[in-house]
Amino acid sequence: MSPTVLRRVQLGLISLGVIITIMMAIMVAGTYRNDILINQDEATAVAEVVSATPTKATVNFSTPDGMFHSPRLGVFYPGRLAEGQRISIEYSRASPELVRVAGRNASLAIVPALSVLIYSYLVIGALMVLFAEVSRRKGTGVEPDKGRSSEVPPQVTATKTS
Repeated sequence: MSPTVLRRVQLGLISLGVIITIMMAIMVAGTYRNDILINQDEATAVAEVVSATPTKATVNFSTPDGMFHSPRLGVFYPGRLAEGQRISIEYSRASPELVRVAGRNASLAIVPALSVLIYSYLVIGALMVLFAEVSRRKGTGVEPDKGRSSEVPPQVTATKTS
């Protein structure tokens, strides 16, 4: 791999890291935005969990006006929910699609986002080192200046003549 290709691969990996960082920042900011929207016009209800995975749970609930809701995106912060469970939820009266498990908030999104960042940067760093090492072993890596000799120049001693 030539030094130019190696540099481009490394820049691509760094760019990937920056994109992942931006995505995680947007994810965390989005959860705080949703919490703010729910808190502005908050209502509570009891919902039934229709389906649950570690990352998504679908719920059904009724509002006081008699409307039945099943948010298409599921409930926010669904960890440790089981199918058939009845849970207390908080939702936005203005937009009943915004639903979270009662007592949970956006701070729960920080740990998963940081985990994704840490693992991503570990993989990216390992790939950068791997590509650099492969390039170095193939002898196509950047070498020190070739104009300089590794030999020590002979010592010149001055002698005084009288």
